[in-house]
Amino acid sequence: MLNQTEWLDWVQRRKLPSATINLITQIRSSAPARRVQSRRGNVSGAYPSRKMGVTIQFESHRNELAAIYELEHDPSVLEFYDQPPAIKLNYVTATERGVGVFHTPDFFVLRTDAAGYEECKPEQELVRLAEKSPQRYQRTPTGGWCCPPGKSSAAQHGLYYRLRSSAGIDWVWQRNIQFLEDYLRADQPPVSEALIVQLTDLVTQHGSLRLSELIHQSEGWASRDAVYALITTEGLYVDLKEAPLTTPEQVLVYAHREAARAIEQCRASTNTVLDKPSAPVTLMVGQRVLWDEIVWEILNVGATTLALGNSEPRFIEMPRAQFEEWVQRGRIHGAADSAATPAPNAAILARLTATTESDLRVANQRAEQVRMHLRGEAVAVPVRTLRRWTAQYHAAERGCGCGYLGLLPHTAQRGNRGAKLPEATRQFTTKFIAQEYETLKQQSRLAVYAKLLHCGAEEGVQVPSYKTFCREIQQRATPQQTRQRQGPRAAYQQEAFYWELALTTPRHGDRPFEICHLDHTQADLELRCSETGVGLGRPWLTLLTDAYSRRILALWLTFDAPSYRSCMMALRECVRRHGRLPQILIVDGGVEFASVYFETLLARYECIRKTRPAAQPRFGSVCERIFGTATTQFFHNLAGNTQLTQCVRQVTQAVAPRTQAVWTLGPLAERLQEWAYEIYDATAHPALGQSPRAAYVQGLQTTGVRPQRLIPYDEEFLLWTRPTTSKGTAKVLPGRGVRIHNLLYWCEAFRNPQIEGTQVAVRYDPYDAGRAWAAIRHHWFECHSEYYTVLRGRSEKELLLATQELRARRSQHAQRFSVNAKQLAVFLQSAEAEEALHKQRLCDLATRRLIAAVDNATLGTATTAEAFIQPCEPHTPTAESGAEVRELYEEF
Repeated sequence: MLNQTEWLDWVQRRKLPSATINLITQIRSSAPARRVQSRRGNVSGAYPSRKMGVTIQFESHRNELAAIYELEHDPSVLEFYDQPPAIKLNYVTATERGVGVFHTPDFFVLRTDAAGYEECKPEQELVRLAEKSPQRYQRTPTGGWCCPPGKSSAAQHGLYYRLRSSAGIDWVWQRNIQFLEDYLRADQPPVSEALIVQLTDLVTQHGSLRLSELIHQSEGWASRDAVYALITTEGLYVDLKEAPLTTPEQVLVYAHREAARAIEQCRASTNTVLDKPSAPVTLMVGQRVLWDEIVWEILNVGATTLALGNSEPRFIEMPRAQFEEWVQRGRIHGAADSAATPAPNAAILARLTATTESDLRVANQRAEQVRMHLRGEAVAVPVRTLRRWTAQYHAAERGCGCGYLGLLPHTAQRGNRGAKLPEATRQFTTKFIAQEYETLKQQSRLAVYAKLLHCGAEEGVQVPSYKTFCREIQQRATPQQTRQRQGPRAAYQQEAFYWELALTTPRHGDRPFEICHLDHTQADLELRCSETGVGLGRPWLTLLTDAYSRRILALWLTFDAPSYRSCMMALRECVRRHGRLPQILIVDGGVEFASVYFETLLARYECIRKTRPAAQPRFGSVCERIFGTATTQFFHNLAGNTQLTQCVRQVTQAVAPRTQAVWTLGPLAERLQEWAYEIYDATAHPALGQSPRAAYVQGLQTTGVRPQRLIPYDEEFLLWTRPTTSKGTAKVLPGRGVRIHNLLYWCEAFRNPQIEGTQVAVRYDPYDAGRAWAAIRHHWFECHSEYYTVLRGRSEKELLLATQELRARRSQHAQRFSVNAKQLAVFLQSAEAEEALHKQRLCDLATRRLIAAVDNATLGTATTAEAFIQPCEPHTPTAESGAEVRELYEEF
């Protein structure tokens, strides 16, 4: 961001009026005008911007997030703000009615030479909106889009208004920027000058090298992290818009930018131009081209894009202008056999595809007889039949260029195949189905047909038979019909998957820890208390899974319902085992993922949070499938599982899962970790063809260990994983300390007169209400509650239950009051509290034992970076995982 001096210099250079300066100042000092949400299938989230020093909201990870990446890495962009205050747009609708609407743009951007608003829209959405509001959305002569009302509103203040279309997103560059983001964000470990010289000389000797060749030739003395770090700083030059770095065999590496430009100029001067008569490549379907030593076939030629496919099978879509440019530069050549046979006619292929196997067999026999007759050979076919076949053959040859089509039998077209019902009957039936059957009443077909008979008799309309009526309903059986009868969630199960033809960001990422999923589920198992044997119910399981390798990175088992505590402990476990957090964390719309502390933790360690749409589990299919696997392979094989409750009427007291429960939280957590980290981790995954552990280790070997992203599991990290208050600070009350959740905490550092009355950052432990932490002059001090002896070891949830119990009792006497710390302490010591909070205390006791076991086994032992790069348990590394990854780090 600009400091005050830079801001004043920018204002003076632009010579803006005072009203515009005040408007920009208001935007720079204000919070976002609204909070984005996941609706209509979009994936929203927050991006931790280094340029801005804050998180930037995005409402679509395929549109607005792409714009954020461009703004973040564009040197001409000085600042950018999400969701600025609304501006008014005045325009005329398609019905010639003047309207004025308040519109909140996606971003306000300060550039070196201008400032203005930028709005992001999908291309297909702009086409639809242009038809609906032609005065607001218009296509420019160059093929882009503009918003005249937005331009007019912004121009009043000397600002610009830009409409960004998704068609202008370079997905190759986007994918590469995400791949290199770990090297762009974190402080780079030094790469020795000798290593830089060796790599540069190696590339210079060949003029240019494929990235795969460079990695192969430098194997043993240069790690992949060193190569990627030099690419990030342009110590080695790669055009990030040409090919994804995840396909190193297609990426060209140059010693520097000027070397790349010189080689391109040489290639351009020796190659022909596309579409000239002597050009080796022509734009036609079926044309085969040679690109990067791989033969591709042109599948479709559009006005702006082309679709290519090869034999793997694999297909991509690329802009036509880029294809033509690469042909001119010699990167794409015509294949040797590209002109051997012309592409089949699309109409002929469609006709043959629609023909059955039996009809093709008949046509093949007729074609053989006709060709024998044309060659003058004798044919054992009646003369009139042979004459008719020959005439049909020649007619089809003249009509569509393929005589074979004239010999196809037309058995399926015989007879009267038109609709038998009168048009009035058909329209009446269709309307009746839409109004009576496709409703939330979910009436049966027979009931609706009875109404149809009655209404048809009253209006004098002929009614179809019940069989025909059911056939009409079946023909209308689509997700839209299900949505009308059962709602959107039921219709979502019937909607088809939409496979992407464009080269966008991969669904599951390009490497480990790029995309991870965090979610909760309630385990299908009843547990008992380890001390009293009392049934404590079903625990909640929180999983953090890696989308690329399908590996379970961390798990947490607790009796508490999903909350920030579960999220905190799962992230703690991930850092304890692997020493890092994911680059992109995908969560659902739960309130625990929207807490201030959770967002602060992700922003501190520069993790991008994405919120998947509600009621659309396919966005979290990776985590959902692992939940199902854990349930069927682990929980359903233990005593006390809840499979019987699926038929609850058949469950008696003798066989109820609660009476069969034998497991307690501690042993269950140990066995579950053993299953997740050893059994599941080493079992071949059907989607990968290898085990998650092998995919994880192979991914690190291919894409780099990235040691700069390591996070030490120390007291500083634990402090960041502890929650804070809603505003993050608390006021130091003289002689009393800080107040957190209506409880006072004190430490000796508060005696300083300069600290009294100031706001200090605070943290507290959700599993120990007796302690808290306060930041005083950049140092954290542990504080203790005024009722430490009573509150020590009490969880936040236990205090909440006690407060609710007190309020419920006082409300019976119509007394309005607030529970203070003294009342709470007295209540917690009473016998009544023992009865009301006994179960919660047992649950918290089991949870605290797990936390103590984890912290005591880890704190003080992980003192080096090598301890955090183990893909398995730090204290029990395996030869397949920990040793190999540690070697990769040592090479760097």
